Amino acid sequence: MEMQKNKHEKQHHEEGVKRKRGPAKSVCPYNKASALQQMRDEVVGTAHDIEQLLKLGREMHACPYYATRLAIPPAQLVVLPYQMVLHEATRRSTGIQLKGQIVIIDEAHNLSDTLSCIHSAELTGAQLCRAHSQLTQYADRYKSRLKAKNLMYIKQILFVVEGLVRVLGGKVGQNPQSQITQTGTEMLTINNFLFKAQIDNINLFKVLQKYFEKSMISRKLGGFVEKYAGSGVSVHTQSSSNKENRRTEGLNRYLQTLQTNQNTAPDQQGSAEADKVLSASPMMQVEGFFMALTNSNTDGRVVVHRQGTLSEGSVKFLLLNPAVHFAQVLKECRAVIIAGGTMQPVSDFKQELLFSAGVGEERITEFSCGHVIPPENILPLVLCSGPSGQELDFTFQNRDSPRMMDETGRILSNICNVVPGGVVCFFPSYEYSRRIISHWEASGALTRLANKKKIFQEPKKANQVEQVLNDFTRCIQRCALDSGGLTGALLFSVVGGKMSEGINFSDDLGRCVVMVGMPYPNIKSPELQEKMSYLDKHLPHSGGRSPGQALIENLCMKAVNQSIGRAIRHRGDYSSIVLCDKRYSRPATLSKLPTWIKSRTSTCTTFGPAFAAMRKHSADSNTNM
Repeated sequence: MEMQKNKHEKQHHEEGVKRKRGPAKSVCPYNKASALQQMRDEVVGTAHDIEQLLKLGREMHACPYYATRLAIPPAQLVVLPYQMVLHEATRRSTGIQLKGQIVIIDEAHNLSDTLSCIHSAELTGAQLCRAHSQLTQYADRYKSRLKAKNLMYIKQILFVVEGLVRVLGGKVGQNPQSQITQTGTEMLTINNFLFKAQIDNINLFKVLQKYFEKSMISRKLGGFVEKYAGSGVSVHTQSSSNKENRRTEGLNRYLQTLQTNQNTAPDQQGSAEADKVLSASPMMQVEGFFMALTNSNTDGRVVVHRQGTLSEGSVKFLLLNPAVHFAQVLKECRAVIIAGGTMQPVSDFKQELLFSAGVGEERITEFSCGHVIPPENILPLVLCSGPSGQELDFTFQNRDSPRMMDETGRILSNICNVVPGGVVCFFPSYEYSRRIISHWEASGALTRLANKKKIFQEPKKANQVEQVLNDFTRCIQRCALDSGGLTGALLFSVVGGKMSEGINFSDDLGRCVVMVGMPYPNIKSPELQEKMSYLDKHLPHSGGRSPGQALIENLCMKAVNQSIGRAIRHRGDYSSIVLCDKRYSRPATLSKLPTWIKSRTSTCTTFGPAFAAMRKHSADSNTNM
């Protein structure tokens, strides 16, 4: 941004006045209008991926980022992450015009959650204190150069930040890590939160429009990188008269980070990453939270979390009505196509995002089609009991019983006996996965499973997922070539985890997907309770259930549909799907499965027929392949 600004700056010098020699200002060599226009025409003419755009930019000596932006208005098709379409400020900044356009939103099963997420905001006590420290220093250093109106806006921002810290039970100007606060969670409407923080007299719309947008204060504070070290004390930049010290300050800080990185042990990388986050200016997050507070009082809530110390406490804005932000997209566009492979159940989607946004029933056209695979390639089974006759009821009260865990182990053992290649088993949560695997280790069930298939577990760190998947794949490929020993691999995963979405277990990687229990969300979560209460108040009841209850069931079944959809990835693929819980046999629950799975699903009250069907399905499919 500085290099772009330098390019267009014109220097005015008075006659007879000797010009002071300052540091040379660098300009961006890739930001030339003629080269950008030329690259824009090339971009529009042929479809390129990001790597090709980068190569083209180097060849044409033009910036691929800005050339691509210039290509948006004349383009007939623009492919982009849908967060950029759904967020108005981002649309505006990237020059995306929706008027009269056709918008296609793919993988739209997460649309409601995405809208809520990108319009929600959270600030920790540590971030608030750091923002206050940096902004105070900025005002002190430049008060002689700032206009009175700008100083007034800075004081208003500081006043609001002080109010937010006060709500968390702390004070600015002190170490947030050493300030003890009472623990607890409080849910407030926007207006009540503003009153509680004593900031209801501040016009946040004006502060956002007049100061954040025009001054780009978030970027300007980049020079005030006050790192909260272990002591939590803000390191103030010394206003030394020594120019050399000030010039080399940034270089010294950079060299210190290099030295720190070299001396950091692998197990300390997490804390080093946390320190990097702390070193950044939090003013972007502050601006986002201010923006969130300008929502309608009925459309959101503010959650105040007090965690023992001020630095760990947080204020979080929770958007309850995503339709209010989607309505603008629906209003401007000529048509909106909402598509996805696991859109069921659709009823709550229409109610929450379309009807609530003012769309009439007559405007909505629904289309659904079957899967490309032959019906015999899939075997979906609902298991109501295990091999020993134990009823499968994985409710919160029953799922931790040793009998239930043992029965689950026996089910997996039988499946591994007859299903070749890869078996993927999904658990409802990380905690339950840890408990049941620990139980199997103690009982010897895990050893018995390991004698049939090599066992893999979903890693805790995202950067380890690819390695685990590669090892899982290689193991299955080796077992397919070796007639003796192991028959494949067994992968333990978690619903809603790193492997339940966006990863393909095609062919031998997923010959059977097992779903243990029903992954209902945490009903005790204050955010979820508030969302349920909001829906009960604003949406109509249907089928004898409240909209809040429907939300819980739909969240559960959407997660199930995403997980079991990891298998069957092409026309010639085949797989078994085993739903281990008698509650899946309920008609209302079955109706929420995708049509192509629901039409083939069999409910087995005993294990024998299910086992026989799986053995026959595997044998027949292997023969046909």
